[in-house]
Amino acid sequence: MIRIFRYLKSHYIHIALIVVLLFLQAFGELSLPDYMSRIVNVGIQQGGIESALVKAMRAEEYDKLKLILDDSGEELFLRNYTLMDSTSGKDHVDEYPALASGSAYILTGKDEASLAELTAMLEKRLPVLYALENYNSGEKSLIPIGIPAGTDIFQALKMMSDEQVRNLVGTFDAQMSVMPSEMTRQGALAYIRGEYEALGADVDSIRSSYILKTGLMMVAIAFLSMFAAVCVTYLSAKTASALGSVLRDKVFTKVTTFSNTEFDSFSTASLITRTTNDISQVQNIMVMMLRMVIYSPILGIGGIIKALGTNMSMAWIILLGVVSIMVLVGSLFAVAMPRFKKVQLLVDKVNKVMRESLVGMLIIRAFNTEALEEKKFDDTNSELTKVNLFVSRAMSGMMPIMMLIMNGVMLLIIWVGAKEIDLGNIRVGDMMAFMQYAMQIIMSFLMLSMVSIMLPRAAVSADRVMEVIEKDSSIVDPSLPQKFNDELKGQVEFRDVYFRYHGAEEDVLRNISFKAMPGEVTAFIGSTGSGKSTLINLIPRFYDVTAGSVLIDGTDVRKVSMKDLREKIGYVPQKGILFSGTIRSNLEYGTSGLSEEALQKAARISRSEEFILEKEDTYDSGISQGGTNVSGGQKQRLSIGRALAKEPEIFIFDDSFSALDYRTERELRKALKNELSSSTLLIVAQRISTIMNADRIIVLDEGEIVGIGKHRELMDTCRVYREIAESQLSKEELA
Repeated sequence: MIRIFRYLKSHYIHIALIVVLLFLQAFGELSLPDYMSRIVNVGIQQGGIESALVKAMRAEEYDKLKLILDDSGEELFLRNYTLMDSTSGKDHVDEYPALASGSAYILTGKDEASLAELTAMLEKRLPVLYALENYNSGEKSLIPIGIPAGTDIFQALKMMSDEQVRNLVGTFDAQMSVMPSEMTRQGALAYIRGEYEALGADVDSIRSSYILKTGLMMVAIAFLSMFAAVCVTYLSAKTASALGSVLRDKVFTKVTTFSNTEFDSFSTASLITRTTNDISQVQNIMVMMLRMVIYSPILGIGGIIKALGTNMSMAWIILLGVVSIMVLVGSLFAVAMPRFKKVQLLVDKVNKVMRESLVGMLIIRAFNTEALEEKKFDDTNSELTKVNLFVSRAMSGMMPIMMLIMNGVMLLIIWVGAKEIDLGNIRVGDMMAFMQYAMQIIMSFLMLSMVSIMLPRAAVSADRVMEVIEKDSSIVDPSLPQKFNDELKGQVEFRDVYFRYHGAEEDVLRNISFKAMPGEVTAFIGSTGSGKSTLINLIPRFYDVTAGSVLIDGTDVRKVSMKDLREKIGYVPQKGILFSGTIRSNLEYGTSGLSEEALQKAARISRSEEFILEKEDTYDSGISQGGTNVSGGQKQRLSIGRALAKEPEIFIFDDSFSALDYRTERELRKALKNELSSSTLLIVAQRISTIMNADRIIVLDEGEIVGIGKHRELMDTCRVYREIAESQLSKEELA
């Protein structure tokens, strides 16, 4: 799978941008629970008051606070607060109406360090002041003081010595230290709320303003996160699609360079599956990897940091949830993974059976074997369905269990969190935020698990694709290609040629030596399997010789570039193959800038002109895929015309007249002899009548040459040729 990444080089900027956007998306996702916690804790429970840093305090209240402050505390307070009244505090009267009839200390300090120190001091002293006022009002105090009820505690403090006050405050501090921090915080905030009300401030407005401001921040962050997610989806889809396009192009380009040896290694069905289904699998997993594999660790690690920052006492619940998911995914991985690897092989098999049935449909109908073919397909299809069903059921069964684990984790958090809230260790908002962080952490592991399950199947597909791309062709251009000898135009020579198919135990061709000269017709005949087509395929280097050499114009074909070699050859295969398009596009195939005159000449020589002109659009008539809308003989004639339009020096006809009637074949051979008098013609044939008038006939039997000569000579000297001739023609025809 890693080998695939090399084809993403041109998209590294997109990938870097995706990473940045994923961090932005994760930041938004991880920030939302914190803002929700603030709305619950600060906005609802604390009335919008964020900290113990009171913004305004009546002068008489400061006099009370001063009784329990030491000199440094008093100096810190006065450094950050300014005493204002109706005259000097006009700007604050609207916010604190009580200033119109009294005086108050207004927070004016700006130094962050000093304010942080002041906040820490007030968090300790305001709960004490709140407790003293509760005691003074006759209500039950948060902390037992030990002074008779009804006594004005502040008058008592004024009468005490500094040592007594320090002892009393120390008692307060000692007793508060054993209380939950949340309880003392609420004491400080309760005092501040009461002080704001006494100053005439609108505490409801403070609460609403805080909730609205925090809510709008949540909306903005949610939109930012959504924007990042949309951009990530777009960029990841674009990158994965580009990768798929590159891989398809690489596979197709590589396949076009394959020799017949490589085609023997991959079936057509397998190559189609690798180009379509396998690359789609790689493309899909690439989208998931760009979106999830990078995002999940960011979300998971960030969630853990945030959750532990919210509350450490419930960290074991997250660990329990993560371990449960890993056990579940590990079990599924072990059970389903072998099936994932099997699926792709079965898809190949189904494609192979389907293609074989479609190609051979006429034969199937002719032999009434529809039931046999249906059973063959059903068996293969049922096996694929069975494996797919198992995988699908395993995957679908995983989701309910995942939901059970997630809901179980939520219940545990609520159960344990409720006890912590009751004890005053955490606040409701903190518990709610912890629940969301836990879900984010579990979801991150879930996403990684899902990718890890799908990754092996995609890895199998990637390996299959890379197997094609990295397949070294056995036939390659030389590093320093030579040029043909221009003085020998079209001369073909086989010199002691031996050939053996890859993996075979015996040679298919042995000791093949002959020359084919320009202006001559060299024909090859022999029984089925004698090696005629194999011999012909060595000339354009569809295969390379095992030993010996094939020379064109006196140069070994292995020492020239394949482009130069194949430019000299006009090849007509045994099976006429046409491409979707028009008659014109098929005749011009491989020939750039073909004139109308040359096009018509090729059609006339190949005896295609007569049926082309009968069509409404003549040369612009459409040809369907595979040439299914023309007859077999017409396909062969158009294939011959395609080679003629190229005007090469050497023509190879590999049993290319088999679908033609005798009259058309005779006229075609006559036209070829007249029009191509300066070219080298190599003809493979099964019928004696096709090659009787050849300048040189080479007879093959079991991979060896058993006769070379003209028809009459071979009838007298070659038993194999004579047997073939007598089996096809009467004595009168032979005479």
